[in-house]
Amino acid sequence: MHDDDSGRYSRRDFLRHAGVAAAAAPAVFSSAVAAPRPAARSGKVRIGVVGGGFGRYFQWHLHPDATVVAVCDKREDRLQLLKQTYGAGSLYRDFHEFLKNPKLEAVALFTPAPFHVDMAVEALKAGKHVISAVPAGLSVEELERLLETVKASGLKYMMAETSRYRPQVLTCMGMMKRGEFGNIFYSEAEYHHTGLAPYAYGTSFDCQSCTFIQSIDQVKKQNIDVSKLVPTWSWGYPPMLYPTHCTGMILPVIQERFVEVTAYGWGDGHEMLRKNTYGNNPFFHTVGLFKTSKGNSARISIGWHLAAGGTERGVFYGDRGSYIMSRPEGSPDTVVVQKEATDSPFGLYAGETESHAFEEPAHMEMLPEALRVPSAHGGSHPHITHEFIRCIVEDRKPDVDIYEAIAYTLPGIIAHQSALEGGRRLKIRDYTPPT
Repeated sequence: MHDDDSGRYSRRDFLRHAGVAAAAAPAVFSSAVAAPRPAARSGKVRIGVVGGGFGRYFQWHLHPDATVVAVCDKREDRLQLLKQTYGAGSLYRDFHEFLKNPKLEAVALFTPAPFHVDMAVEALKAGKHVISAVPAGLSVEELERLLETVKASGLKYMMAETSRYRPQVLTCMGMMKRGEFGNIFYSEAEYHHTGLAPYAYGTSFDCQSCTFIQSIDQVKKQNIDVSKLVPTWSWGYPPMLYPTHCTGMILPVIQERFVEVTAYGWGDGHEMLRKNTYGNNPFFHTVGLFKTSKGNSARISIGWHLAAGGTERGVFYGDRGSYIMSRPEGSPDTVVVQKEATDSPFGLYAGETESHAFEEPAHMEMLPEALRVPSAHGGSHPHITHEFIRCIVEDRKPDVDIYEAIAYTLPGIIAHQSALEGGRRLKIRDYTPPT
């Protein structure tokens, strides 16, 4: 809620106006409350989708092992878009009533970032498998509460990180498995979402009627009174609290964890950096240098305001091979191979390399025929859809389970803290249990 005196609103107010007030009350989520076990399932996975913005861009209705039985959104227009996309029979504008649907077995949460943990915990405690949009949470405390709930429930939890399934990342994972990189001693990833500032404004805080501003053209065409715009959850959002488009590229490829970080942030004092609900986050852009569990290094750059084309890209440098993803200005995906100089006494250390543009395959062969459709985020959505449904059908952990989700999310939380402390070197805990 916008406060005319301070220009700020509390997280509890935000949750209340978004229709998930109960999710903000700790007593509702006491770890002592046992989650009901899901009923024995036969046939297709019965899934429900929450969030008619991003949530309508997945393929649950096309998967041969899934059926959409319910959809939910506070806004009527987005609820109807969900219905049009998935042909669902049951429509809900209340999340708590949605969870009571007896047919519901799994829940796909595509709601604003501040809601993710509260809604995932409530769904798990209602006995539903959960796939959640990124990030998994916004604080160490949220991640730990989510982890404990997942462990207590025995249910599937997956984070829907798109970068993990981009074609380039799938290719690099294959290269790593085959030993084509040798040792990846340095990697980097960039998530630059220029022009994000308009998303920080909306026409109403009441999410039943809220319209998020996505472009200047929208303001002009709809004749929107700019003086009446209010902050959305994106207002002043810290870049490193949205790290997974970068960590979700690097960590699946290098097969390591980030264990340490030093980070630095930049901001220009814009009003959204002076008063926001994220501890008055002062940064539009943050860069972190991470140490990996094997002593290698990685750089992550995330920013909302910069004179550059928007991008989600990564680079992997190895002592035998490297992969350089395309850049916004048009350079192609490139593979570089360290060649052995047979006519030199220095062999591999002679410095002879071979570089070529790489025509990236779509990796559609990994999917059922019905899911071989184009999608956003580099074609990753059908892969996410397929992985979540199959992990339930096969009763196994998903690729990005709760431990992977924390490993992708937590480094950003710690990096943000490092930047707030002027680049102080901080440790990053690994929550993954020993095998």
